[in-house]
Amino acid sequence: MKAALSRLLLHRAAKPLLFGLALLPFAWLTYGAFTDGLGPNPAEHLIRATGIWTLRFLCLTLAITPLRVITHTPALLRFRRMLGLFTYFYVLLHLLSYSGFDKSFDLADILKDIAKRPFILVGFAAFLLLTPLAATSFNRAIRALGARRWQALHRLVYLIGGLGILHFFWMRAGKHNFAEVKVYAAIMAVLLGWRALQFLRKKRLLPLPFMGRQLSKP
Repeated sequence: MKAALSRLLLHRAAKPLLFGLALLPFAWLTYGAFTDGLGPNPAEHLIRATGIWTLRFLCLTLAITPLRVITHTPALLRFRRMLGLFTYFYVLLHLLSYSGFDKSFDLADILKDIAKRPFILVGFAAFLLLTPLAATSFNRAIRALGARRWQALHRLVYLIGGLGILHFFWMRAGKHNFAEVKVYAAIMAVLLGWRALQFLRKKRLLPLPFMGRQLSKP
C-alpha cells in the first residue's frame, strides 16, 4: 500500500495535477466574477474567499511534514514548495482584492486603514513575513542563503500561521461568528503543536515515545 502510494506521488503527472487542482478556486472565483455569481456583494465575497483559501493552502503546506513523518512517505515533500507558493498566490489575491475593491488602490487610504484597524495590520504583517519565504523558495536561494539560514528564515511560517488565525478571528469578531475560525484554529494548533513536540524531542527536552516502554521492561 505504501509503495503504491509512493509510486503515485512520484508519478510525473502528480505535480501538474496538483497545480491544476490548486488553480480551481481561482478559476471558480474568476468565473463567478464574470457571470455575476458571487452574490449581492461580489467584492466582499472575493476578499473573504481569497482569505479563506490562503488559510487552507497554509494548512496544507504545514501538514506536509507531519504527514510525511507519520506515514513514512518521503515523496510528499516534493509538493510542499508548490503548496507554499500557492499560499502566497492566494494571499496576494486577497491583498489585491482588498486594495482594489475596498480601497480603490488608494495608498494613503490603505495605510490609514492599516494603522486604524488591528485585523488589517495583523493581516498585512503576515503578508510581509510571507513574502521573503516565497522569494526564497527556489534552489538558488537555498544555496545562496545556506541551509541553516534558509531553515531559520522559513520558521517564520509558524508565526505567519498564528497571525493568519488572529487576522481571521478579529475579522469575524464584528459578526460574532467564530465557528469557522475555531475549525482553522484547531487545525493550526495541531500542526504547530506537532512541530513544537518534535522540536522539544530533538532538544532532548521530551522523551521519545518508545523510551518509556523500554525503561519499563524488567
